[in-house]
Amino acid sequence: MLRRSLTLAAALVAASTLALTACTSTGPAPAASGTPDPNASIAIRLVLEPSNLDIRQTAGAALDQILIDNVYQGLVSRTPEQKIEPSLASEYTVSPDGLTYTFTLREGVTFDDGQALTPDDVVWSLTQHKTQATWTDSNTLSRVKTITADGQTITITMTQPDSQLLWNLSGRAGIILKKDDKVDYKTAANGTGPFVLKSWKQGDSITFERNDKYWGSPAKAKEIVFDYIPDNQAALNAAQAGELDVLTGFDANLKQQLEANGDFRLVLGKSTDKGTLAMNSHNQWLKDKRVRQAIRQAIDHKAVIEALGAGQTMYGPIPELDPGYEDLSSIAPYDPAASKKLLAAAGAKDITLTLTIYNGYGTTIPQILVSDLNAVGITLKVDSVEFPTWLNDVYVNKNYELSFVLHTEARDFENWANPNYYFTYDNPQVQQLYQDSLGATDPQTAADDLRKAARIVSEDMAADWVYNGASVVGVATDITGMPSVNVNERLNVAEIAKSKG
Repeated sequence: MLRRSLTLAAALVAASTLALTACTSTGPAPAASGTPDPNASIAIRLVLEPSNLDIRQTAGAALDQILIDNVYQGLVSRTPEQKIEPSLASEYTVSPDGLTYTFTLREGVTFDDGQALTPDDVVWSLTQHKTQATWTDSNTLSRVKTITADGQTITITMTQPDSQLLWNLSGRAGIILKKDDKVDYKTAANGTGPFVLKSWKQGDSITFERNDKYWGSPAKAKEIVFDYIPDNQAALNAAQAGELDVLTGFDANLKQQLEANGDFRLVLGKSTDKGTLAMNSHNQWLKDKRVRQAIRQAIDHKAVIEALGAGQTMYGPIPELDPGYEDLSSIAPYDPAASKKLLAAAGAKDITLTLTIYNGYGTTIPQILVSDLNAVGITLKVDSVEFPTWLNDVYVNKNYELSFVLHTEARDFENWANPNYYFTYDNPQVQQLYQDSLGATDPQTAADDLRKAARIVSEDMAADWVYNGASVVGVATDITGMPSVNVNERLNVAEIAKSKG
């Protein structure tokens, strides 16, 4: 099962500009004094602006981050901590054999334009998600057999169990739209969420307004303005000038400056961002496991975290927030001496490799990699390229040696079970374990299969996981309810409030 399309890869690379930071701790947003203002407008700094608003066909974290939960919803949703919970369905059940999912659709739900949500809309939407190949994540519903409605009861039957179905329904594949809606999805929106799209000033900001017809608890702020400011220093200046209330994708190294006058606090939260150093196994040197291991053991992961200002090391393909996580730090620990011995045994003395990297990442990671690899006898050349070049050379044609990408999506282990993915990793045992995980009806069994597969991937030295990225958020002291976990992927702003002055 493939969740990533070509366009999604594009979005992931672009989304990487959100932050080159990681963290080891979480912290609540600052406590605010005073009464929350229901008429407040809250300005939130984001980095990556979407190219258009079509949630159906335009993939990428920039859309998921702001549109899912806030404007568009599914039968189920997910918390920042990755737990599944009811949304447009008031409740749901799963049969013991994992072949039948039954949802009770809420009554009294309307779309932004006032049209009622009907069971027919749900059946139509999920059918479109399954059958329209151009819709993002359509393949994630490949095991769905039928989608039917009987009154307010929605029933999904499966051809075989899929342990990821509810997770997929909490994302793009599960978004419920109005059947045959005429809205121009590229520039407008018509959802069932707590906010409606008020305006989009391209190149500047997107504004949401509280949906007064919302079926659930009303949003706590009247207006949310997402200001797109790529540069961290410019965002800091705007915050200090009182133009911003929240800064996401921030640089933890600017903590002291942000907190200097007491108006903001830096909050660190975990995420599923994975800073991945891909190694093309078709290369004359990288096809040798000893060389790949030497590269991994040459990289000082703790120093990376120190350089980034916050952090969490990562030594395998599954981050701590995802099922199947295991501490794999013992597999390839930092050891330059061992790295040199491995290179000598492989006959790879004084070799030169090229790192192809999207130029939106900055220089911190490339500089560290160049230094660490040079210390063990590998000359690393850095080819910093525009995104279309990276997409064509690395993702499409697999014409690269090493490449660094910050993969932001949660639960994306399937890429390691796909030999056609740009990672070039092909292990039938891993592929079978992944399929076993999908077919498991017990969550613990599914997670255990992923854990076994992830260990094999790491032991095969398939890549290096340079760091586990973070949610680094600056929050004004008069703001409450700002999420701090995984905000680079999904940012539900319904609970954010601002105290009256």
